[in-house]
Amino acid sequence: MPLIPEEPQIHESAQGPRVTPAAGRTASTPRPVPGPRSAAAPRPGRPGPGPARPAPPAQRPHPTPGRPQPDRSENRSAPQVQLIPASAAGALDAADEAVDLLLDSGRAPGDILVLTTGEQHPWAAHELSFGETAYWAQHEAGDDVFFAGAAAADRVRTRPVVIVAVNGSDDFSGALTGARERAGALLIVCGDPQRINAVLGAGV
Repeated sequence: MPLIPEEPQIHESAQGPRVTPAAGRTASTPRPVPGPRSAAAPRPGRPGPGPARPAPPAQRPHPTPGRPQPDRSENRSAPQVQLIPASAAGALDAADEAVDLLLDSGRAPGDILVLTTGEQHPWAAHELSFGETAYWAQHEAGDDVFFAGAAAADRVRTRPVVIVAVNGSDDFSGALTGARERAGALLIVCGDPQRINAVLGAGV
């Protein structure tokens, strides 16, 4: 189901992915997810895990620019890549909104992994305060959205959807490489389009 209509997206191709904004449009900063967020909340906008849902049948969607969509791509060897333009300061909000929209569209919480290139997501920081054992046990359970720093990408398992919030770090090519390897169907990158395209265009 189409999501986030205002923003451009990028697609993988033999020449490398590129962002081409729709004619006459300019990228706007994604709106923040409604409601205050506390670091103590189980997960932004969601009180707890939802029921697991079966994956949709494989088919190729008609993409709508900039909206994160549940992937129905026939090519499982390489994930579909979508870009949500955002500033470094707004990347976490953009990622949270993408999570909410994907869940609203029918994605199971356990399908989604969110990685940050800079400061930890508040949920991850809160859960890590109880110790790494409990934190990683939630990842192993695989029944809810999981948030982690990109530096830990080698420790996380593959999930159908991986969202990367480029909220810091000048060198995030390794983060995108790790995220792409762990995205089973869809990779969504929230950040500055020019910087991201420079990395993706280099063959990451």
